[in-house]
Amino acid sequence: MDDSRKYLDPKVLSRLSGLALRARLVVEGYVSGVHRSPFHGFSVEFAEHREYAPGDDLRYLDWKVFGRTDKFYLKQFEEETNLACHLLVDTSESMTYRGPAAAMSKLDYACCAAASLAYLILHQQDSVGLAAVDRDIRALVRPSTNPSHMEQIIAVMENTVPEKKTALGPIFHELAGRFDKRGIVIVLSDLFDDIEGMVKGLKHLRHRRHEVVLMHVLDPAELEFPFDQTTLFRGLEQAQQAIVEPRALRRAYLEEFNGYLRRLKYACRALRMDYVQLRTDQSLEVVLSSYLASRGRR
Repeated sequence: MDDSRKYLDPKVLSRLSGLALRARLVVEGYVSGVHRSPFHGFSVEFAEHREYAPGDDLRYLDWKVFGRTDKFYLKQFEEETNLACHLLVDTSESMTYRGPAAAMSKLDYACCAAASLAYLILHQQDSVGLAAVDRDIRALVRPSTNPSHMEQIIAVMENTVPEKKTALGPIFHELAGRFDKRGIVIVLSDLFDDIEGMVKGLKHLRHRRHEVVLMHVLDPAELEFPFDQTTLFRGLEQAQQAIVEPRALRRAYLEEFNGYLRRLKYACRALRMDYVQLRTDQSLEVVLSSYLASRGRR
């Protein structure tokens, strides 16, 4: 195994000081070497057809037109300006949860993923910005291609203090109005909010012709409910707490939680959005590189 890759385990990443260092290791350790440009070329629009000439790239032949006319025509494209990627990081209190099997809180994992993506996008000379959100927009960094922009993005994530509840639906609506340039919106959140409200906001982003990627950051304990001893459960975004016998609740909890996941994934399919689950006990390089590879194939 390459020496740098030993640092990409979540337990090791959690002990490294600084998001910039973690981002560089994730990207240079694997992703950038294999997926050199996973986002570049997003803003390419079909313009018109022209007749095939010897030497033209056969990848752009339109076989449907050939089937109708028995003639070879190529698709021509109009390339717009460089990609603008907007990273939305949920900094609400529920993101501070870290279960017994995870090395990082959901927020730390989301920030590490966001920093890695920002590093990668700037490396391919596209622009990236950041919004730190809960029920309000806590900080907004406009997209830029300047490599020094990374420092500003890192500073926002390192200095934002989680202290409020989640309200993503209204946030999506507001940002849809603020993002004046079509681009990719990558949401990193546990998405613990009303699905109907979130979907309405996401529809607004899609209506503005943004591509949306939901990166659903979850702790393994939230997915598996592994508790077997009498436990005090405390709401991170509510003052409520209760001592319960978890074995009696496990089946009902998992049915409710898995139903929520099904509704969320169905909404993503209906809106033609990518859904990526990020478990905080998984190697970040594996999750990101797997997604970027599938994206590259598409």
